[in-house]
Amino acid sequence: MHGTSPIALGQAIRHEWALDWSKLTVNHGAFGATPKVVLAAQTAWRDKMEEQPSFFMRGILPKALRASAEALAAFLNAEGQDVSFVDNATTGCNAVLRSLDLKPGDEILLHGQAYGAVANTARYVAERSGARVVIAELPFPETNLTGFAGRFAAGLTARTRIAIIDHVTSPSALVLPVAEIARACREAGVPLLVDGAHGPGQVELNLKAIDADYYVGNCHKWLAAPKGCAFLWTRRDRQAGLHPTTISHGFQGGYLTEFDWTGTRDATPQLAIEAALAFHERLGGKALRQRNIDLARQAGELLAERLGSTYGNAGHGSAMAMVRLPIETGPFTKDRATALRGRLLDEYATDAPLHAHPSGIWVRVSAHAYNEIGDYEMLAEICRKLVKTI
Repeated sequence: MHGTSPIALGQAIRHEWALDWSKLTVNHGAFGATPKVVLAAQTAWRDKMEEQPSFFMRGILPKALRASAEALAAFLNAEGQDVSFVDNATTGCNAVLRSLDLKPGDEILLHGQAYGAVANTARYVAERSGARVVIAELPFPETNLTGFAGRFAAGLTARTRIAIIDHVTSPSALVLPVAEIARACREAGVPLLVDGAHGPGQVELNLKAIDADYYVGNCHKWLAAPKGCAFLWTRRDRQAGLHPTTISHGFQGGYLTEFDWTGTRDATPQLAIEAALAFHERLGGKALRQRNIDLARQAGELLAERLGSTYGNAGHGSAMAMVRLPIETGPFTKDRATALRGRLLDEYATDAPLHAHPSGIWVRVSAHAYNEIGDYEMLAEICRKLVKTI
């Protein structure tokens, strides 16, 4: 492997989490898993809040939240004044899309592997305004994305008001060329929203280099922050007129004023981000990210070989691998994939998401610090048993 962590990983590090290891855990990409030390940091902040809630909310939280944003911005190669916290990536996408002043006939450009909740939000704002959603097709499996940026940009028209692209696609684990797409959108004069739900902590992330207009990212997944910690980065020239989904006392007070206070809430997930970043670096930082990518590649190759099937996102540099289950007869539907996933959990104590594509039903596996190749050897045997019963 190219990435070498300074400490032993796999089973040697599992004591850091409160996970139930009687279950096969190969789905870190879904909701992440927060290590005990980060949960302890969150608890410390919550205890401090409850010592004197009013003083904390007014006298401590504003500066502490900005300090957390500055720490996160340094990790993202960004500036703190452009980073606001949101509950999750979907919330951030909603803020951007619902701040648009769309008119009948306007267009929103998506791609064919967009995350369901984001696609639904785009449809919602389009239906309310008379705009329409345009889809740039992204077939799967697709291991060669050469030319995709151009194909996506071909969907831009004089009516396009925003384009939305994933950094790492959820249903197919493809790493998309977001910087190239951002350049194409900039040339066309169309703002770009990057859904980076799977970006932070999984792939190398440099927001200045990507140079999109908006980037949303979850910190609870690959950075292992507490649930409820995500961010919205906004270019300085796009911040005016952007509002959170909940309007509160800071209305018209500016980007950070509006987003930092949307009403009484528990902000301790965001305040624990420095502990999450420190844990990520202790496990190797960049070396950890590369180790996870290498392990996912090994997992994809192993599963494809053992199942006599296809590794669908090979070469994409993702810490997730997509492998087709050897099911040759349809239907290849979401309902069928959901039912089979339920059987994996109920009958085999295995959490692994299954995604339906026209080409078949695919298992998506994640590789994180606590995983090792033996996990995927076990999964291969479980999948073989499952398929035999169909």
